Amino acid sequence: MIVAARPVRTPARQPGIRQRPRYAGRVQAGQYAAVALLMLAYVGPLLLLVNTALKTPQQFATDPAGLTRSLDLSNFTAAWSEGGFAGLILNSFLYTGVCATVSTLLSLMLAFPVARGYIRWPGFWLGLFVVALFLPNALTTQFQLLLHLGLYNSRIGYMLLLAAPLGVGPLLMTGYVRSIPRELDEAAAIDGVGYFRYLFSFVIPLCRPVLVTAFILQAITVWNEIILATILLPDPGKLPVSAGLFAFYGQYTDQWPLLAAATLIVALPLIVIYVVIQRQLISGALGGAFKG
Repeated sequence: MIVAARPVRTPARQPGIRQRPRYAGRVQAGQYAAVALLMLAYVGPLLLLVNTALKTPQQFATDPAGLTRSLDLSNFTAAWSEGGFAGLILNSFLYTGVCATVSTLLSLMLAFPVARGYIRWPGFWLGLFVVALFLPNALTTQFQLLLHLGLYNSRIGYMLLLAAPLGVGPLLMTGYVRSIPRELDEAAAIDGVGYFRYLFSFVIPLCRPVLVTAFILQAITVWNEIILATILLPDPGKLPVSAGLFAFYGQYTDQWPLLAAATLIVALPLIVIYVVIQRQLISGALGGAFKG
């Protein structure tokens, strides 16, 4: 008696459930490997810098690339006192706080009417924001301008030039403001809320993540600026910490542990700020790039 073989039924794919590809594990492993390489590329030099700063001059001369055998903090105290970083860091905090705040507020005041279309040709102004990113600094013109205004070797003149370039702030804020419902503008206008009151009382709290992002990006630019400071501030007492670090490097060229400690002293404030507000920084950058 011949019995017909029953066909083998493959399990039906349930609706709404995705079947995981066989190569998904390899793709995920590759992604983790790429992230690990990026972390090594960014964190590796920082760890090497810390390792060098914790070495004594004798240890560095004996084994420059080896791990430190002691936690010697004398390089930090020596660099702090010999480099005079106390006054330089105070100058940088002043320049960074004022310039980044002014630049962030200007970016919002420019981006809001462009995003809402309250001015003519909003596409033209948005394109102008992009073109401004690629324009070089006119150092000769800026120097002559401050010289004729009597602001040469002045903190005010230096901060005015640093606050003028807005960077990517208007672009980020334009995309973020477009995600705010326009009905909120209409409701505020019906209630008699003025333009600037609405901007500072309603828009700023709603745009806090992108404002923090623009502030940090501008703060990094101002904190690391050295060219304008070297040209416009001949008074050593008015220099920012970046220029002080450059002068310190010229004085202690061959003392690498001391230079590593001084570099960490200069970079530490921005590292701490980034660690504290990294969530708002990332959310603001992504929101300004993809919302709209």
